[in-house]
Amino acid sequence: MNIALVAHDVYKNLLVDFVIAYKHIFQKHQLYATGTTGRRISEAAKLDVIRLRSGPFGGDQQIGAMIAMDDIDLLIFFRDPISALGHEPDIAALLRLCDVQQIPLATNLGTAEMLIRAMENGFLSWREEIRKYDSPRLNGTDNK
Repeated sequence: MNIALVAHDVYKNLLVDFVIAYKHIFQKHQLYATGTTGRRISEAAKLDVIRLRSGPFGGDQQIGAMIAMDDIDLLIFFRDPISALGHEPDIAALLRLCDVQQIPLATNLGTAEMLIRAMENGFLSWREEIRKYDSPRLNGTDNK
C-alpha cells in the first residue's frame, strides 16, 4: 500500500513516535510524507520515505494530486484543529479528496491506530476490490 503521512508542527513528534511504534507494519509499505515530517520519520524510524514539499509550499497539494490519481491508499494526517493555518484551503481540499476517492483517513492517534491495525490484518483489501469495478464515481468520469 502507498501511505501518505502528514503532521502539523505540534503533532510531528507524535507522528514520528507512532511510526516508530508500528515500524514493523510501515516497513512493508511505500511511505510518502510532506517535507520536514518525512525527514524526521526517515531519520528516527530508519525507513525509506518519499519526501514531497512542505505542506504550505505545495506538499498537501502534491498528496492531493496523488490521491486524485488513486496513487495513495491511506492518509494519516495529524492536523492541528485549533490553530489557524494559512494553507487551510489546501487542507480542506485534501480531506475532501479523501472522501471523494474513498481513501481511508486518520486525523488523530486513535483512528490512525485502528487503520494501521486493520491494514495489518488485511481489512483494507477492499480498495483492491473497488478497483476491479470501473466505477465512474471512483475513477472521475462521472459527468453528473
